[in-house]
Amino acid sequence: MSIIRQKKYPWYWFIFLSLAISVSASEEDEHFLDASLEEILSIPLDTNAVNIQESHIHKEGEWMVGYRYMYMGMAGNLYGENSISQRDILKKYAMTPLSMDMEMHMGSLMYAPSDDVTLMAMLPYKFNDMNIVTRMGQRFSTHSEGLGDLKLMINGVAFRTRWDEHLISLKGGISIPTGSINQRGDTPMGKNQRLPYPMQLGSGTVDFLPGISYQGLSRDWSWGAQMIGTIRTGKNDNQYRLGDRLDGSAWLSRIWDSWFSTSIRMKGMWWGDIHGADPQLMATMSPTADPQIRGGKRIDMLLSVELYAPDGTLKGQHLGFEIGLPVYQSLDGPQLETDWVISGGWQWTF
Repeated sequence: MSIIRQKKYPWYWFIFLSLAISVSASEEDEHFLDASLEEILSIPLDTNAVNIQESHIHKEGEWMVGYRYMYMGMAGNLYGENSISQRDILKKYAMTPLSMDMEMHMGSLMYAPSDDVTLMAMLPYKFNDMNIVTRMGQRFSTHSEGLGDLKLMINGVAFRTRWDEHLISLKGGISIPTGSINQRGDTPMGKNQRLPYPMQLGSGTVDFLPGISYQGLSRDWSWGAQMIGTIRTGKNDNQYRLGDRLDGSAWLSRIWDSWFSTSIRMKGMWWGDIHGADPQLMATMSPTADPQIRGGKRIDMLLSVELYAPDGTLKGQHLGFEIGLPVYQSLDGPQLETDWVISGGWQWTF
């Protein structure tokens, strides 16, 4: 039986960097709101830059490196839009999940060979912890961690105005299966058992990533929307294919100064059931091992703060924080429901 480890989150460096950016911004000679509209639009204050990385368009020759931390907490199970009890789940399955913590550390690298094209690579490192109870009342936990799937994308401008007050970009890419689909752990069924689908780290397939973004900008506000699809191909080495996925976001940001903005974002997600099945998993053992009930949809509302250093020693650096709650979710359950999500990240453009 494994025990979920205690984790220490590296939040302290966010605080120090926030203070440093604030000091740097306070040294500006001219206040942002006293500048002309043309000057404001020429400042590269990319609101929601940390949270919506796929929307980035950089200037020719620019590089960007970034890090983002994400956490999602889940507890309790849904069947459709309604809660379902452990007792009811255990009438059909031998065990059921109680809760799950998912963490991801994402590294990203971007380069713009021209003003209209940005290349990007994103690689996550994941931690998954799940608490489970059996029909006999035995409680245990499982853990998995490792690299996720590598994403390579290209973002190209389809339309833009002179100062990028309005910008439409088309994007495409592939997800390379660098994440493991063979994670194992000790369970009441025995030692070193194949863990169910939510505990695996990747898809095991090459996936296509088409998408489109729109961004708008005015003196005090920015807004936008984005859609990204994930189209799975073939089946992986364990004889299954994850369901296709669609992620969409719409946001509105208030620009308070050249170094500070706040945003509200609505994020919608739809994902399909699994096709095929891992022969080492028995669908009747747990809902997490049943490929026919892994689909669902969810809408989150998220609030964020972004800090940016337009000048000084930290010029080009972003710091962002975001917290959100689901406002709607319907799951092909029983599945664990999401309770809340948080993220924080840093980026440096040079």
